[in-house]
Amino acid sequence: MKKILNNIIIGCMAVTVLNSCDKKLDIEPEGSPVTGNFWKTSADAVSGANALYEQFDGEEFYGRGFMWYINASDDMVTGRSNAKAENVKNFNSATSGVSYLTDQWKMRYIVIKRANDIILHVPAINMDATLKNRILGEAYFLRGLMYFQLSYNYGNDNAGVPIITEDNSTNADAVVRAANVSENYKLVESDFKKAASLLPYFDTYKAEDYGRAHKTAAWAYLSKMYLYTKSWASAESYADSVIKSNKHGLLTNFADVFTIANNWTKEYIWSALSTPKGTGGWGSILPGVMLENKGWGKYNGWGYYTPTKELYDAYETGDKRREVTILKPGDAFKFFGKDTIYGSNNSLSGYQFRKYMEPFSYASPIGSYISPNGDHPTTALNPPLIRYAEVLLIKAEAELMQGKNADAEINAIRNRAGLTSVTGANLAELKKQRRCELAGEWADRHRDLVRWGDAQTVYAQPLHGFSGAVIWPARTFNPAVHNVWPVPTTEISNSGGVIKQSNGW
Repeated sequence: MKKILNNIIIGCMAVTVLNSCDKKLDIEPEGSPVTGNFWKTSADAVSGANALYEQFDGEEFYGRGFMWYINASDDMVTGRSNAKAENVKNFNSATSGVSYLTDQWKMRYIVIKRANDIILHVPAINMDATLKNRILGEAYFLRGLMYFQLSYNYGNDNAGVPIITEDNSTNADAVVRAANVSENYKLVESDFKKAASLLPYFDTYKAEDYGRAHKTAAWAYLSKMYLYTKSWASAESYADSVIKSNKHGLLTNFADVFTIANNWTKEYIWSALSTPKGTGGWGSILPGVMLENKGWGKYNGWGYYTPTKELYDAYETGDKRREVTILKPGDAFKFFGKDTIYGSNNSLSGYQFRKYMEPFSYASPIGSYISPNGDHPTTALNPPLIRYAEVLLIKAEAELMQGKNADAEINAIRNRAGLTSVTGANLAELKKQRRCELAGEWADRHRDLVRWGDAQTVYAQPLHGFSGAVIWPARTFNPAVHNVWPVPTTEISNSGGVIKQSNGW
């Protein structure tokens, strides 16, 4: 992992001839032409592949920004007063101009631009065929993943997101939005399939390459995409591809999933690569963002995304996942090497997510387990983006939607949680297990509620804190409008109006 992080930096330096690695870069247009004498050697190809991952260090990529979309769900609230974030959670029209979200679109198109450059130029390079396939596979995987995330957040039947591939990446003109999101999903499907055909299995990588795209990650995301397109048989088939590969499995103890030692064990499929090393760390800042605001005087926690009583109460009695997932007042935990009793000075709900707390448990963790820079609070823990448990739940959902029995997959999840098996599990049980298993993760509870058609009803109810008091009022969710997030106003402006806003926003 250390080598891949070093290589990302080196790769960014190498591709400055293509486009700057500055996090604040504006790509206008996203498909600007490549110049110079790059893309001639194997080393150029490797540098280009390394640069694909550079944006992952952005504060808003897999840290605070993207999580504001997930924060709209009933599982969490903003945590402390923040007017901009409250606009997002309340589906206000001002969401399109919220600065936290401005870079979501742009950063993903930067990755797409770099993937397009690889797909366009690497095939002509005379180099080792195995390495070439891996690099092309990484490009297809990350382009597919970026389009998947853009599509489900911004695309619907009325409009998709602009499609920029190697075929039109040198076009200097802004690109209009796809006619509908189905056009985007066709590209996502193709990219993930190409990636899977080219990439190696994760267990063939040396430790220095951990964090690179791999075959079962492509299959896993392909199966998830098929849930969004309601292609149930295909979702089941590709989930089975992951399961039957025998490369993954559930860890015996749920709590072990969220430990540094298990970043790369059998439940891992794809995570937000992170490290506390260096002057400011690198990767996802989510653990620090979820930490108590000001970290009880020991670290600059940000105090966002605090669980609701609704989430806490969703767990059955005896469900081991609840205490692993949520800290409530009076709970014992270890912080900076000391036994501590949880109590919040400022959490709106009174709760805190516990899943990402291990790096803060050690004595003198700064520099070893958590970033020296509390303004960029990365850790040695890689927050999971998709893991094996979710693949089982994807298969279960696909089975149920086809009228099949999904007890085997659902009971595997229940049994690890310390719960007894059920017979004839239905969709309500599946929804409960997705919620309780994946709370506070990138699985995206909000997007689940939207695609299930449950969001309007769920959001019409207020949310409560530990004391039982209402901490967030009922919200108005219009399925015809709020089934997508608004395109950032900066993108509409930068395109000269070529890119149009989603209907109703």
